Amino acid sequence: MKSLKPRVENDRPIDDYVVQDQIGHLLRRAHQRASSIFQSYMGHVQITPTQFAALTKLRDEGELSQNHLGRLTAMDPATIQGVTRRLIDRGLVQIRPDETDRRRMLLRLTEAGLELTEDIIPYGFDITDDTLEPLTEDEQELFLALLKKIS
Repeated sequence: MKSLKPRVENDRPIDDYVVQDQIGHLLRRAHQRASSIFQSYMGHVQITPTQFAALTKLRDEGELSQNHLGRLTAMDPATIQGVTRRLIDRGLVQIRPDETDRRRMLLRLTEAGLELTEDIIPYGFDITDDTLEPLTEDEQELFLALLKKIS
C-alpha cells in the first residue's frame, strides 16, 4: 500500500492544483458524456453499458464461464454476477453446468439475446462516433491509443 505522504516533485506549489485539470476529474467528465450518449441510444432497450459489454462478448466468444466473461469485460466478480443475473432474468442469457467441472456454470446467449445483441451492436459504433465527435480523426486515434496504454 502506498504511503499517505505525498511525493514532492519539482516543488509544485499546492495552489497550482486545480481539480478540474486533474486526470480523475477529466476521466469522470468524459465517462459522464459517454454514459449520456450511450443512454440516448440504448435507453429504449433498457441495456446498461456493462450488460452491452457482456452481451457482445458472449456473441463474440459463444459460451463462457461467468468468471471468464468478467475478466474479458473488465468487471469484478460482484459486478459480473449482477449483470449476468439480470440478463438471465430477462431471458437474454442462459446458464448451464460445465460438463467437465460441475462447479462451473457456463453462459451463452439465448436466441432472443442473440437477436437483441445483433440489433443493438450498430448503435455501439454511433455511440463511439458521437462521443469522439469533438476530436479530429487524428486526435480520435491518438486518444484511443493513449486510453489503451493507460488502461
